[in-house]
Amino acid sequence: MRKLRFTAVAMMAGLALVASACGDDDDDAATPATDGTTAPTTGETTAETTGETTAETGGSAAGSLVGVCPDPLIIQTDWFPEADHGYSYQAIGVDGVVDATNGTYSGPLGDTGITLEVRAGGPYVSFAPPAQQIYADPDIFAGYADTGDVIRNAGGEQSLVSVFANYDKGPQIIQWDPAAYPDITSVEDIRDTGATVLYFEGAAYMDYWLANGLLDEDQIDASYDGSPTRFVAEGDLFQQGFATAEPFNYEQGGIGWDKPVEYLLVHDTGFEIYQSALSVRPDTLTDEADCLAALIPIFQQSLVDYITDPVPMNARLTEIVTELEEFWVITDELNAAAVEVMLEQKLVTDGDNGFIGDFDCARVDTLIETLRPVYEGEIPDDLACDDVVTNQFLDDTISLGK
Repeated sequence: MRKLRFTAVAMMAGLALVASACGDDDDDAATPATDGTTAPTTGETTAETTGETTAETGGSAAGSLVGVCPDPLIIQTDWFPEADHGYSYQAIGVDGVVDATNGTYSGPLGDTGITLEVRAGGPYVSFAPPAQQIYADPDIFAGYADTGDVIRNAGGEQSLVSVFANYDKGPQIIQWDPAAYPDITSVEDIRDTGATVLYFEGAAYMDYWLANGLLDEDQIDASYDGSPTRFVAEGDLFQQGFATAEPFNYEQGGIGWDKPVEYLLVHDTGFEIYQSALSVRPDTLTDEADCLAALIPIFQQSLVDYITDPVPMNARLTEIVTELEEFWVITDELNAAAVEVMLEQKLVTDGDNGFIGDFDCARVDTLIETLRPVYEGEIPDDLACDDVVTNQFLDDTISLGK
């Protein structure tokens, strides 16, 4: 969740920050795969014809979802509106309505006849993770969740199954000053400097690094609150962030650093989660199967549309955040840079299957086994890929072409 960037403490620190931190007709809807992990066959359509989403109108040519999906259909995000959430807002388009009190953005889901409501996280939910909100409020249809957390919680009371991977590689990073540390190429190199690594308490990737000896216990500092103050003042820290935010903000965001930072993607250190994947309660897979089969291709197409032409929705995201009148601030320039990073770093891609939004089961199974010794006794012995992710609702004709 975005608490990995900001905590309640950051609400105060953030007041002084700029933007720091960080389908088809129903007959053609995706056919569930028999094993829950193999992408569906959806007919002789192409990526160009699977939807008609635009930033101006939102939605997709999916046909009516009245009586098929909940109305409003509510998605819980993990932070304020930002480029990382672009596809969710793109599904509504630029003409949605902001409720600044509740942190929501809502509007018609294309021509489906239902309303989509996207809820901000962070202070609007007392910094609770989306999984907690999904279980606390049965009106929430789906929310964002990282695969590592889904695996860790699979045997608990807030289990989820992820149904759409907007990120193929997560944007989580560790950053540093390249002038101070010019030769860093790995986490082990960071460990060997003995320097402090500033991060948010509870970060699953840090549990993984420590368990595997990639960092030393005595060099980590879990007091990071989202503020750039210590990084700027001390200069020799390593600090967590997002590739889609911090590098741009530290160099150009006017926060007092005003020079480049270098970074490692956490993904490239062996912690290959699907970050902020759209996830639902396990019972939703069966109770709302028809809805998911129609809905997920709409989100696939909205992601393609957002990445292909992000300018209109990026401008609207900036307006939404302004209307919320909170400490969080973004700019059109930051949003544009975020999308560039998504493409340059191959964070958003079609993966190995040639279509957008799918999960690689071999990768998920490897992650499960990697995390077992990290969370000994917490992960069910028989847990497997299809317990935590599914590709059954995806349309394999919707492609980013990258």
